[in-house]
Amino acid sequence: MVGSVLNALFGCSHDKITFPMTPGRAFSTTSLGAHCRGTYVVCLDCGKEFQYDWSEMRVGEPISTAGLTLRDLEAVSAKAQKAIEDLYYAESPVSA
Repeated sequence: MVGSVLNALFGCSHDKITFPMTPGRAFSTTSLGAHCRGTYVVCLDCGKEFQYDWSEMRVGEPISTAGLTLRDLEAVSAKAQKAIEDLYYAESPVSA
């Protein structure tokens, strides 16, 4: 409760972020273009995405999602869900 009030007044501090992620080839052909290319991190509190520089190991500028439509976001979400399911439910090789 107190955290949400402080966040509303001062904004998110982006202290809790994900491990840096770099989407594979499946995401590079989406209509989102540069949004899905390169390495980025996501704030676990507010969901904002930031560029990430591996060479300096630093969080960079926020990634703008102003031009994205709900359809674009749903397409990426569906592809991400399928990739996760493919990894999770992949059959392990049977040893002879």
